[in-house]
Amino acid sequence: MKITFFSTQPYDKDFFNRHNKDFGFSFEFLETGLDEKTVELVKKSVAVCVFVNDKVNRAVIERLAAAGVKIIALRCAGFNNVDLAAAKENGIRVCRVPAYSPEAVAEHAVAMILTLNRKTHKAYNRVREQNFSLNGLLGFDLHGKTVGVIGTGNIGRAFCKIMLGFGCKVLAFDLIANKDLEAHGVTYLPLLEVIASSDIISLHSPLNDQTQNLVNAETIGHMKTGAMLINTSRGGLVDTKAVIEGLKSGKLGYVGIDVYEQEEKLFFRDLSSGIIQDDVISRLISFPNVLITAHQGFFTNEALRQIAEVTLSNIDGILKSQKIEMANSLV
Repeated sequence: MKITFFSTQPYDKDFFNRHNKDFGFSFEFLETGLDEKTVELVKKSVAVCVFVNDKVNRAVIERLAAAGVKIIALRCAGFNNVDLAAAKENGIRVCRVPAYSPEAVAEHAVAMILTLNRKTHKAYNRVREQNFSLNGLLGFDLHGKTVGVIGTGNIGRAFCKIMLGFGCKVLAFDLIANKDLEAHGVTYLPLLEVIASSDIISLHSPLNDQTQNLVNAETIGHMKTGAMLINTSRGGLVDTKAVIEGLKSGKLGYVGIDVYEQEEKLFFRDLSSGIIQDDVISRLISFPNVLITAHQGFFTNEALRQIAEVTLSNIDGILKSQKIEMANSLV
């Protein structure tokens, strides 16, 4: 049974090969992403394994079905890049990994907050140049600050509990309030109230029609002056041009992003010897109060192990006509 992997990095090969001994699949690893041009590379595969920036639209799915592919396995939680209706119409099962180490992403969001606040990245570079001055490194206590959490799924819940541990007041918005979080002291409020009341806002929502550009010029206008915005979820939640205007005006005091609207052209690649053609992210990089990481939040040993194990278990279960976890199955 052959699985073709797209958007493959060296660590993907390492972890999937390491955890294949219990399954015995045949792997084909491709560095290129999946789209309407590269779908032709799939030959004699029962499944394709894709990541966040692969394009799995109707045209791609129809050609996968014609090639005999039975399963589209997402090695991630988000599935906004897959046309689920087209997959169902073409008899292709779709599965994902909904809860790989939510702590990994939550902890990365906290790391971004601390880095922006205490400017540890700047301090590190200064000391390496024998500059021990503290001027320009002034931060603030997290203890006692109000943190707004947009989305309290697995990652949002983990993030809330960490921030409660810092002694923060935690506000949250979601369609359904989590009773356990409320018992721990999290207060659920309408979206605009959370945004208007928070010193720090962290996004942990899926990307869909309702959440596209959730952070825009209007919602930024409701924020406290100098607020910190953190996005470790999906780039499309944020209107990046509106964020740039918010930074220029001083309305946004800090921005940390691990995801970006147009990241498929940039992230997971070494572009250090070339010229970045994306003027929007180039402008973002120029701000001293902006921190950008390249979709790194998931990147821990624990998360990669779970991604490999769950992805292969999903495929194996579907092929053997066994039930897989309901949250793992999309079609």
